[in-house]
Order: sequence, then C-alpha cells, then structure tokens
Amino acid sequence: MLIAIPVANGKLCAHFGHCEQFALIEADPATKQIKSTKHLTPPPHEPGVLPRWLHEQGANVILAGGMGQRAQQLFAQNGVQVVVGAPVDTPENLVIAYLDGTLVNGVNLCDH
Repeated sequence: MLIAIPVANGKLCAHFGHCEQFALIEADPATKQIKSTKHLTPPPHEPGVLPRWLHEQGANVILAGGMGQRAQQLFAQNGVQVVVGAPVDTPENLVIAYLDGTLVNGVNLCDH
C-alpha cells in the first residue's frame, strides 16, 4: 500500500494543491507498519495534474486536509481512496493512525 500525504514544513499541508512536497509512505496493512518513506516535489499545480501524477507514482490512498471535488473524482476514477479532513500532523503519525483505524477525520478544508 502506498499512501500519499501533502506536506509543508514536515506536517500535513491543509490544502492539497498547494503543498511543498508529497510524502509517499509504503505501508503494510497486515502488520500495520511503515516500510519506507520518500518525499517528492510535485509538478506545478494545475487542475487534474496532481491526481494523475500521484496515480503514476503508485499511490492508492491519499490522506489530505482539504481537496476539491474534481480532484476527488479523478482519484476515484483511478481507484485511489481519498480521505479528507485529516488533522495537521506528521505523515508517519497519520499513516499509523490510518492503519490502526484511529484516524479522526474532520471537515474537508477545501471548498472548490
């Protein structure tokens, strides 16, 4: 499982399309352990670019604070699960909470 998280200053960036980097975390859902982490700088933000790029990277889950409806639809078309309303925390803490089923989702912070 490859989980992508938009990051700024080492923590989840509240707005998906305006992050500095994406943390791509490979995790084993059976053991609930993180296997590896890498950080990639995304291409410039334009409609539809980030969903396509993250799909090409192999992501199958996205943890985000906020994300527009169009981006969510594009991910869904590619079979990528999107979780919005994630709290601002380190990528590793968010992934562990997601794997444990304890990730508390809030409100989608994006309104477009």
